Amino acid sequence: MNLVFWIATNILGQPAILIGLIVLLGLVLQKKTLSQIMTGTFKAVIGFMIINGGAGIIVNALNVFQPLWKEVFGLEAQELGQFLGQQVFGQQFGSAVTLAMVIGFLVNVLLAKFTKWNYIYLTGHMMFWTAMIFAGIIINTVGTEIATWKLIVFLSLFLGLYWTLQPALTQPIMRRITGGDQIALGHTSASVALLGAFFGKVFGNREQDSESMQLPKGLEFLRDSNVIIALIMSALYLIGALILLAKPETPAIAELKALAGDQNFAIFSLIQAFQFASGIAIVLFGVRMLVGEIVPAFKGLADTIVPNAKPALDCPIVYPYAPTASILGFVGSFVGALIWLVVLGKTVGYVFVPTMIVLFFHSATAGVFGNATGGVRGALIAGFVTATVVAWGQYMMVTFLINSTIPDTAMWAADSDMFILGPLVALISRFIF
Repeated sequence: MNLVFWIATNILGQPAILIGLIVLLGLVLQKKTLSQIMTGTFKAVIGFMIINGGAGIIVNALNVFQPLWKEVFGLEAQELGQFLGQQVFGQQFGSAVTLAMVIGFLVNVLLAKFTKWNYIYLTGHMMFWTAMIFAGIIINTVGTEIATWKLIVFLSLFLGLYWTLQPALTQPIMRRITGGDQIALGHTSASVALLGAFFGKVFGNREQDSESMQLPKGLEFLRDSNVIIALIMSALYLIGALILLAKPETPAIAELKALAGDQNFAIFSLIQAFQFASGIAIVLFGVRMLVGEIVPAFKGLADTIVPNAKPALDCPIVYPYAPTASILGFVGSFVGALIWLVVLGKTVGYVFVPTMIVLFFHSATAGVFGNATGGVRGALIAGFVTATVVAWGQYMMVTFLINSTIPDTAMWAADSDMFILGPLVALISRFIF
């Protein structure tokens, strides 16, 4: 058990290490030279770490963005009642979750080898959180006295099947986005990506592609994705900061303003917008480096162990193909999140926690998918759909599906696919345990 925990923590739980080992193995199987093996392996790991570094910058900027708009709307934290909480839950069921994640990954590899769904899921950190949230749903449904082996077996099979089928379901649109069939999407934003593509096709216009918008000569600078990202985010941060400065000061607002130090808060917020834009630019650079190494290296692994297998990778993999659409998706989700904040609060009394990190990464992915089928309008609609799934999904999960186990975790670590599949996990649990 200690070995399994070590593997889950240090390899499966560390995507950079997992990807580096896969690239190393793929290049060795292709009998590349030592120089090629070293170059490919290290560039793949560095590419992934660059993506992580960019994502960290984005997260830091969003850590200002979320409380900023929370105070604009005067939101309060949600009262959750009695529950185990992440720490206690982890102590009781963490080993079972870890073992289920490892076995689930092996199930994914076996299904990739022996079925037509030849996708290997490589987004390790999402593997862990998906396993944790689904375990929370199962135990919330059947109780803490569940036999550990039953929890592990069900969770392993369900996760292995999910990690195999999810990339397969999104691949038809991925082919359209990437223009090839070498990489797949392996991320919990798949459900909103597919919904975004569907609604984009129904209500959008594919001819109005976000990346080839016709602009007046004086606005040609908007063709640069870095510029348009900075422009949109600057507007959102600055508007929020100005509204906040005009409001009566509360302890929470004072604490938020204190982050700026001696700087004017509006200027500080504007700088956060540019930090966000720089994070996106870094992520896009890292994605290009990673894909440039992992795709050719993966061929060796696929041909030898899992013929024709395709790597299913984290969601930023799609952003370089339509960077403008990714930001349009976020704009659509931001508007949707504000609407659902009010609607949920007024109708069911739930204070939706608009986790901007989830909303950004999921809606940006959905935006690219929505643009592929419905152009600019499709990207915006896909973002709004993402906000709808995340807002109502969070309410349903925190209130009904996971309320006695880890609702605190579900408010920030649960996301689109977990919200969509959560009721199914609960329903199956009622019948088999």
